[in-house]
Formats: sequence, structure tokens, C-alpha cells
Amino acid sequence: MFTAAAVAVLVSMALALLRALLGPSLYDRILAINGFGTATVLLIAVLGFVTGRPDFLDIALLYALINFIGTLAVLKFFRYGDLGADGDEEAP
Repeated sequence: MFTAAAVAVLVSMALALLRALLGPSLYDRILAINGFGTATVLLIAVLGFVTGRPDFLDIALLYALINFIGTLAVLKFFRYGDLGADGDEEAP
């Protein structure tokens, strides 16, 4: 059962990677990479459960946090052109 779940997550990761490569706009590509990161978190959690190693859940949670912060950083960079901008001024 968990093997089927891992295969389904791998298929969704492949589809997200395909969308990231072929996406029509920048935001579609960023959303696909965020979905790929979320699927990676699910895969780590499923593999941790299958192998009986509960410490994989901690790794999955850490990766989810890094994925979230990284997505926000990339969006801010493409919006303002600088990660140090305070966000008050509008993008050109």
C-alpha cells in the first residue's frame, strides 16, 4: 500500500517537474517547483514510515520549512529584483 503511495508521489513529482520545464509563465514555474517540494516532503515522510525510521519526519518538516522560505525568497526576488528590498516601493 505504501509502495503504491510512493509511486503515486513520484508520478506527481515527474508531472510537476514537467510543468516547471514547460510552464508558460514564471509564476507557473515557481508554483510547479513549490509543488515538487511538497511532493518531496510527502515522499520523505512515506519512506520514513515504510522503513520504520520516525526521524525522517523531522527531516521532512525541515525540508517543508526550507521549501516555504525558498519560495517566498524567489517570489520576492522576481517581484522587486532584490532580496533586501523592504517591499514598500512598487516594482518597475
